[in-house]
Amino acid sequence: MGNYVAFLRGINVGGHHKVPMAELRIAFEKMGCTKVTTILNSGNVLFESDQVLSDSEISKRLESIFGFPIPTQTREFSALKKFHSEDPFKEIEITKDTRLYISFLPEERQADLTIPWTNEDGSFQILKKEGRNIFSTLDLSLSKTPKAMEVLEKSYGNDITTRNWNTIGRILKKAESLGWH
Repeated sequence: MGNYVAFLRGINVGGHHKVPMAELRIAFEKMGCTKVTTILNSGNVLFESDQVLSDSEISKRLESIFGFPIPTQTREFSALKKFHSEDPFKEIEITKDTRLYISFLPEERQADLTIPWTNEDGSFQILKKEGRNIFSTLDLSLSKTPKAMEVLEKSYGNDITTRNWNTIGRILKKAESLGWH
């Protein structure tokens, strides 16, 4: 039995594409997943499965249930735990204006950016890319209107999804409370 986390893009944002978490849990259970748990209302789903479900298969099934496309990026729990323990942000000075992010790509992609990369005003940095995962920071003290997600989407495609690093911490804490290692 494998432990997985699915990250759904664009649900329950600004009153659009509403997906009740109870219905989302049922949808994953109908796909054969067990111990389905959601974190926050933004589409973070922890589940166990003895079969590997592709992201496109999950997305198609969710679209058939909810009636609109729901791009999905799934990662093994062990990979998220590894990223967290390695702490890709350990060299970053954290202030009240600092935001740390991980973006998930559907497949390995290259971009015309030399990483590490920093935008002109220094407010947005792409620290590293590891496989299908991009680690970036945003400093709101340097810019009140950063175009961070636009840069990522222009460079890597608009089918990526991004989570705040604090959300990853919450997911890991919940997974560990479920007995995941």
